[in-house]
Amino acid sequence: MGALGLANRFSILDPGDIEAIVSELLATSDRARARAAQWRISAWKNSLVTPVEALSAASNDADLAAARAYQSYDQTLRSYQAVDFDDLIAMPLAALERDAAAAGRWRDRLSYLLIDEYQDTNPVQYRLLKMLVGTRAAFTAVGDDDQAIYGWRGATIENLEQLPHDFNSFKVIKLEQNYRSEARILRSANALIANNAKLYDKKLWSERGLGDFIRVVPAADEEAEAEGVARRLLAQKFEQRSGFSDFAVLFRGNHQARAFERALSAQNVPYLISGGQSWFERTEIKDLVSYLRLIANDDDNPAFVRAVTTPRRGIGAQTLDKLGAAAKAHGGSLFAAIYVDSPALDLPPRQHGALLEFGTLINGLRHRAEREAAGTLLSDLVSAIGYESYLFDTFDKAQAQSRSESVRDFVGWLSTKGAADGKNLLELTQMVALITMLEGQEGDAPEAVRLSTLHAAKGLEFRHVFMVGVEEGILPHRESVASGSVDEERRLMYVGMTRAQRSLQLSWCRRRKRAGEWHDAEPSRFIAELTQEDLRHADVPAGPEELAREKEAGNARLKSLRAMLTR
Repeated sequence: MGALGLANRFSILDPGDIEAIVSELLATSDRARARAAQWRISAWKNSLVTPVEALSAASNDADLAAARAYQSYDQTLRSYQAVDFDDLIAMPLAALERDAAAAGRWRDRLSYLLIDEYQDTNPVQYRLLKMLVGTRAAFTAVGDDDQAIYGWRGATIENLEQLPHDFNSFKVIKLEQNYRSEARILRSANALIANNAKLYDKKLWSERGLGDFIRVVPAADEEAEAEGVARRLLAQKFEQRSGFSDFAVLFRGNHQARAFERALSAQNVPYLISGGQSWFERTEIKDLVSYLRLIANDDDNPAFVRAVTTPRRGIGAQTLDKLGAAAKAHGGSLFAAIYVDSPALDLPPRQHGALLEFGTLINGLRHRAEREAAGTLLSDLVSAIGYESYLFDTFDKAQAQSRSESVRDFVGWLSTKGAADGKNLLELTQMVALITMLEGQEGDAPEAVRLSTLHAAKGLEFRHVFMVGVEEGILPHRESVASGSVDEERRLMYVGMTRAQRSLQLSWCRRRKRAGEWHDAEPSRFIAELTQEDLRHADVPAGPEELAREKEAGNARLKSLRAMLTR
């Protein structure tokens, strides 16, 4: 490590550690501003832009502040004997460029290189590749310019474009036969991506048969869209004897998952979430669930610790230690220890009073839980603990608003669920506990619907795919439209479509809520770029021939259902 100026036992800092350093260099407590600067510094590093170059090219106040922080950033990391993830490529590259003998030794050690997902590489990675392969150029790069969807994190399609210029012996082998999707899906995917400029022209084809029509389904709003997906998913599962793991719901952004989590949970459909945080894994939801668990079972010590300390009520580690000692002495729970008369519970009046007040709150809610509507109790709980004030006192405004909205959605969902199913708060708590337990078993229990961002779904495949929110402003994203980078959004649509093996449904909303207000929405321009004869719009009647074929297919499904029911 001496060549890199690092001790043998250096540290690798994660993004959370880096954010604190950048915040200090910017002299700001604004987390959003720090994260934006952090991303900017990372982009400069991956594009081989030096701090001096970044400073001279800064065109606005945010870039100027980030460039100034960048000047001190590397020095700060070195003083900590630490590196970030970007350094793990940039520093070895710099060392090999300085030391020709070391570069030669590494080239001799590597007989052949295989680079997968080559379209996702950034400039630093390409320069390291050239350094390692040298003039012998014994390497294979596997990539697809139509799947270049990571430009936002520094990947550049120019790396693919540059290969034939830098390597005279470069040879292109096209892999055009698709073994996953049926022909209708591939025809529309080919038609879509043909609207982008091509580095290497190709056309996917399949021997798997023509396949079903691609369904295009409008919905009144996102709740109706989610409920419609859940209903059709269950119908398809029943008709085709599929497993839940045969289905995926793919969306552009993490925020879209919430409605589908609610809709699937309402139908008792198990799901896993990729590329984003599950609703029930969010900190604010875990906070409220800890109260529910404690109301349902006051022997639940982990729930007690989380609830009694969130929001803070003057109860810290020392108070909990004494409470734990009293609980151990009496063989009971931490909650029960609040009320014991024990020398171990030697607490100042303020802390003991706070514990007693907390105990009274929980006992009162438990007493009401079997008698009152769940929604009323939940609203009273959030108000009684001052949770919304706690959020705005603890987080920046944007984060606090997002978490507060998440809490309102959770309260509303449980309220509706309780009223619809005739369940009280204690019974609903058991349901939530079961959902959260199943969510933690992705490796052991994969029999579940996959909810995923389009980016996280790359490389995966499913028999049946529902692509949702296929509308202007979402896919393509409005920022991409404004910046003129629609081509990458089209590639993202292409990636999503080609995850499907047998059936594909595209849905969009006629209106959608943004920043608390309703806005009219339009179907994505990408739908018009698909092979129209392979689409079936749910709100547009088919012609006579199509109606006859669909009637025949419907009769076949009905016959199959009857056969299943008589067995």
